[in-house]
Amino acid sequence: MKQQNGVLAKIGKVSGLLSKYIAIVILITSAIAFMKPQQFLWIPQYTAIFLGTAMFGMGLTIKREDFQIVFSRPKEIISGCLLQYTIMPVAAYFLAYVMDLNTDLALGVILVGCCPGGTASNVIAYIAKGDVPLSVGMTITSTLVAPLVTPFLVYILAGAWVEVSFMAMVMSVIKIVLLPVIAGIALNSMFHETIKKLGAILPLISVVAIVMIIDGIVAVNAAKIMSCGLIVMVAVALHNGIGMMMGLGMAKLMRVNYAKETSIAIEVAMQNSGLAVALATANFAANPLATLPGAIFSVWHNVSGSMFASYRIKNLENDNSAAAENVAAAK
Repeated sequence: MKQQNGVLAKIGKVSGLLSKYIAIVILITSAIAFMKPQQFLWIPQYTAIFLGTAMFGMGLTIKREDFQIVFSRPKEIISGCLLQYTIMPVAAYFLAYVMDLNTDLALGVILVGCCPGGTASNVIAYIAKGDVPLSVGMTITSTLVAPLVTPFLVYILAGAWVEVSFMAMVMSVIKIVLLPVIAGIALNSMFHETIKKLGAILPLISVVAIVMIIDGIVAVNAAKIMSCGLIVMVAVALHNGIGMMMGLGMAKLMRVNYAKETSIAIEVAMQNSGLAVALATANFAANPLATLPGAIFSVWHNVSGSMFASYRIKNLENDNSAAAENVAAAK
């Protein structure tokens, strides 16, 4: 038993490191996929399975207490989700139009903008000393409403570029997101103690799945990345930045505390870009480059999220230092 616990502890440490430094992991493996694409060309046909596995892993980490958080903080959670499903889709449409992106790339950017929050936001919120329970609650809520909201937004916004089948997208999100998450939640509820022991290694499931999805997209589009990779990178960085800054600005207008501001800004800006890739693969086969913005977003939002976390921590430390000096001066 001790040996088994020791092995789980070691795997848990690896899982924690990979989750914390997922952006670096993605950069390294993506570079390998770019240079040796032949080794990764088999992956895209299993994109939906990999993402379903990642969402199942997310479901396994959701506890009853997490739903209590959702119902105990309805104002903040609903506000965060509304911001995410308005700022990011509108920003995506605006960028696609202003930058005059071609049909595939415009579709890809809009797909990213219409997706729910990603689980990586919870990790970044923790690093940034944000309100982690609030972050988890927003991710759960936006994910559970995604089967209707995401297809509806894509239907409305992407219709200017391509024909969108609303019902086909609804079924895709249900199969890829909703059912795996519900299965994970159910399994956690039935075998909670066993799942709890495996808690430290569960993020590894999602990390591996997301990394595989991105590597497959990079491999398939290796040649095309050279021609359009820069404009996609610019669009993705602007999109993510708009979400982060507007999310933070709106959170300040809500007059919530520092930790909640941080979590709302992170949640709004960090999308489930793996879902965008899966939806592009399953529903828009005629637009192969539509998968590229989601793949690049998956890398970038972890990098920018880490930078934002560092910025917020420094601000928090400066505020605490100033408060301490004021108290000392008052004495």
